[in-house]
Amino acid sequence: MAYAAARKFMVDGQLRPNKVTDPLVLAAMARLEREAFVPAAAQARAYADEAVPLAPGRAMMAPMILARLLQAAAARLGESALVVGAGSGYAAAVLADLGTVVTALEEDGALLAIARQAWPVVLPGAVPLAVQGPLALGYAASAPYQIILIDGAVPALPEAIAAQLAEGGRVAMVQTRPDAVPQAVLGTKLHGKIFMSPVMDATAPALPGFAPAPSFVF
Repeated sequence: MAYAAARKFMVDGQLRPNKVTDPLVLAAMARLEREAFVPAAAQARAYADEAVPLAPGRAMMAPMILARLLQAAAARLGESALVVGAGSGYAAAVLADLGTVVTALEEDGALLAIARQAWPVVLPGAVPLAVQGPLALGYAASAPYQIILIDGAVPALPEAIAAQLAEGGRVAMVQTRPDAVPQAVLGTKLHGKIFMSPVMDATAPALPGFAPAPSFVF
């Protein structure tokens, strides 16, 4: 398969027509080899406008949804970022390519192995820190974070993860909603509270291990 051509079509045919305008996000996703983060059996679908299966119950977020979340988060050079549910490491790679210092949290060791193999090959600079553990607990050891990306859909933001967001930091995620279309949302922490605003209607693969927390239902 001509992956370079598919990658260009992803940027020009999926991202640009869907309000992805940040030149840094566009450049990072045009540069990074998404197929390196996909199991061999699914590599032909690496650049499809859909979630790509990684393992039973796990999938990689569609490119346009990820791009819109990263654009909303507005990553800055040198910021500390946490990717929750990092899967095979693609979203963490994009954040690293944007110049952030990334911690990638994943509970599936086989998916982390794909990430650890791919990062040194595709990234020109520092690779993310891979940590294995329960997703809903975040990773307090490297907190606080200026950016937290939930790499999948969850019903609510757990308090443990919310506590790891720095003052002024941003959290980007897809939130499932009872009897409503899921939404991509961006939260900003001000005076110790996280204020959420919608980005767009969006779907994403559900992450395991998350339960609704009424205090963080938006």
